[in-house]
Amino acid sequence: MVDDGCIFCTIVHGRADASIVHEDESVIAFMDLRPVNPGHLLVVPKTHSVGLEDLPEDVGVQVWKVAHRLGRALRRSGLRCEGVNLLLADGEAAFQEVFHVHLHVIPRFTGDPFRIGSDWRVHEREQLDEASAAVRGGLAALDSLQR
Repeated sequence: MVDDGCIFCTIVHGRADASIVHEDESVIAFMDLRPVNPGHLLVVPKTHSVGLEDLPEDVGVQVWKVAHRLGRALRRSGLRCEGVNLLLADGEAAFQEVFHVHLHVIPRFTGDPFRIGSDWRVHEREQLDEASAAVRGGLAALDSLQR
C-alpha cells in the first residue's frame, strides 16, 4: 500500500530527498530531518502502515532488527553516542506526527537536550496486577482474531 500524501512513501519511492543509511526489501532507514542529536535516524517500513494496528508483525520485526543494528553502528560511527533510545510513537496521543509507522534511533550523550518528562513513581502491586491482567486480555483478543 502507498499513500501519495505521505512524505515517507514519497521517500520510499525515490520522489523526495533523503540521506539513506540502509535499505532492504521491506525497510528503509534515513536521517531525521529534525534530529534530536547528530545521527538521529528513522527506520520506516516500505509499505504504508499508519500505526502498529495495521503493521504486519514480520515487517515490525524487521524494523526493530534494523534499528538494533543501526544503534550498534551509531556507537562505532564516530558521532557522539554514549547511549541509544529507540522510540516509536503510535497515534496522536503518543505524539505521532507522520502517520506512517517509523522507529526513531536516537544517539544519546550526557547533557544532550532530549527529555521525556513523566511521573516515574513506583506504583502499588495491585495497580500493576490490574494493568497486567488487562494486557493479557488484549493479547487473548489478538489471538482470537488470528484464528
